[in-house]
Amino acid sequence: MNPSHPDSDQDRKTLLQEWLVSLPGYQFSAITPASADASFRRYFRSTDENTGQTYVVMDAPPDKEDCGPFMHISKILRNANINAPDILAQNTEQGFLLLTDLGDQPYLNHLNERHASTLYIDALSSLVRMQNIKDKSMANLPHYDALRLRNEMELFENWYLNKHLNTQLDDQQKSVLENTFNLLIKNALEQPQVFVHRDFHSRNLMLTQIDNPGVIDFQDAVIGPLTYDLVSLFKDCYIEWPREWVVHWLEEFLLKSEVAYKQEIRLPKLIKWFDLMGVQRHLKVLGIFARLNYRDGKAQYLNDLPLTLKYVIDACRRYEELTPLQQLLEQTVLHHSKVENV
Repeated sequence: MNPSHPDSDQDRKTLLQEWLVSLPGYQFSAITPASADASFRRYFRSTDENTGQTYVVMDAPPDKEDCGPFMHISKILRNANINAPDILAQNTEQGFLLLTDLGDQPYLNHLNERHASTLYIDALSSLVRMQNIKDKSMANLPHYDALRLRNEMELFENWYLNKHLNTQLDDQQKSVLENTFNLLIKNALEQPQVFVHRDFHSRNLMLTQIDNPGVIDFQDAVIGPLTYDLVSLFKDCYIEWPREWVVHWLEEFLLKSEVAYKQEIRLPKLIKWFDLMGVQRHLKVLGIFARLNYRDGKAQYLNDLPLTLKYVIDACRRYEELTPLQQLLEQTVLHHSKVENV
């Protein structure tokens, strides 16, 4: 066995423990699972017995994950005073990073009618700071261009319709989907292009006592549409809010956003950008959640399909240009025998 590419999770855990023991200045206790995400990355938590301080350790198998983007974007965010984990030690050959611990309290555990606005105002402050980033290292981030946007939306047909619902589109339906993709791409590209986290939602925002929120899982960041992270935040696939609340929070964003102010963006335009951007994101996510189940054995994501689909349907009912997509959904998804178990 090549020690840089262990054959099992247990092999990697052993290798990770050996690396932690080798780090000077620390005396770590046993590691325990901290979290896992939709990729091949795993996170563990360990305590320095000398100080009682806890740390998070990232395990990113180098044959499946690249630590480089995480390290690069962590630096960008921290330079912009975003509360992102600091990288204290690294072993990129083996795919290990030692990180500061932002705690184990995701926003999702605390969002309710009483606390939502306070937490979201904090999140908006962080989001505005991210969107103001003009660091020269931003030049190295990929762009959310037409090809990337289209490739993401194609997951909807390939994994959600074809695989999950066992539904094949005819030529006319494929044409409807293509026209919808073109509409959504145009909507995305006409917006101001800013730093985009890409998963700025309630499971990736940590409630912290100082400089709330802590921001994690940012390694897929790109330069892209102004409203993308707003969609992740307020049309969250894991929690839903009344429309009037969402509109109020979008108004709060306009009050805070320097980008929106300089470009004289008004609320009606922002709302439409936001809603259409949401359709792009949620078509993609429907495909991703299905893929996580069938390819990666992560069936828990099927539980989040109904809300994700609901967002798409709601947007279709608001905009005449999305009527063809609504009809396509009625022909395929809404009357499908598995729809009750999406």
